[in-house]
Amino acid sequence: DGGANRLAIEAQKETVLGTREALRGVEQQVLLRAIQAYMNVRRDTEFKSLRESNVRVLTQEFRAAQDRFEVGEVTRTDVALAEARLASARAALAGAQGDLAKAAAEYHAVVGRKPGDLVTPSSLPKLPKDASAAIATARAHHPNLKRVQYEVAAAELALKAAQQAYRPKFEAGAGLSNVDLDGSLTRNLSLTVSGSIYSGGAIASASRSAMAHRDAKRAGLHVVGLEVEQAVRNAFVVLEVARATGEATDRQIEAASVAFRGVREEASLGARTTLDVLNAEQELLDARVNRISTRIDEQIASYRLL
Repeated sequence: DGGANRLAIEAQKETVLGTREALRGVEQQVLLRAIQAYMNVRRDTEFKSLRESNVRVLTQEFRAAQDRFEVGEVTRTDVALAEARLASARAALAGAQGDLAKAAAEYHAVVGRKPGDLVTPSSLPKLPKDASAAIATARAHHPNLKRVQYEVAAAELALKAAQQAYRPKFEAGAGLSNVDLDGSLTRNLSLTVSGSIYSGGAIASASRSAMAHRDAKRAGLHVVGLEVEQAVRNAFVVLEVARATGEATDRQIEAASVAFRGVREEASLGARTTLDVLNAEQELLDARVNRISTRIDEQIASYRLL
């Protein structure tokens, strides 16, 4: 048949290879979702611990304010401020507990079991040095690109198979039969040549359809390549932002810690109010929360880039 059947078989082989790449893409998405669930459980666990510690500290601050009020060192306003900040901390703790429960439910849905004592990874996965190297790796190995490349190859073969319909077909046959009573054998050979004389444009239409399908796949390959490149650049930028933010929050924690200790000492000498102490403590808490979040964000961004 001019190789049409052989070409169709080869096209199906390319389709199988493309489907395998699609499966690899699904596997990567499943793994990334598991990593995100893991990291979010770690994030919300640390948030919950931080909120519990904050509640304990503010409880002590509230009791100290009450004691100082009883001896006349502070006013009722200072006590009310400490009590309000304690109530706010307890509300934040309840919210953190709820977030942790939701993160644990997501982890159970993805992984198949409840999270145990999860540990934040101490190191990041090995990554390309810059965006250009990452893009080069993606163009060579990304499953979405390889899938479309196989689809283009299958479309090329399908077009060649469709074009073989213009050629004649050859059929050969051989037979051996016993048709006489005397037991003699009859041998026969046949050779048939057939071809389409008039198809009403069906063959040409099928060929043009296969060509348009091939061109669509080629255009799709170009689009997917641009999408992969953009995704890599976006992931690299998010990772760089997370790293820079982490460095900034480290300095923020150091400064907020020094400020909090200083304000507390000044308050014990009467140079600062209870509100000043509470505000300094809140700034330190916010810095610690930001650091936890940026550290987890950096981990997730690393695996998303990978």
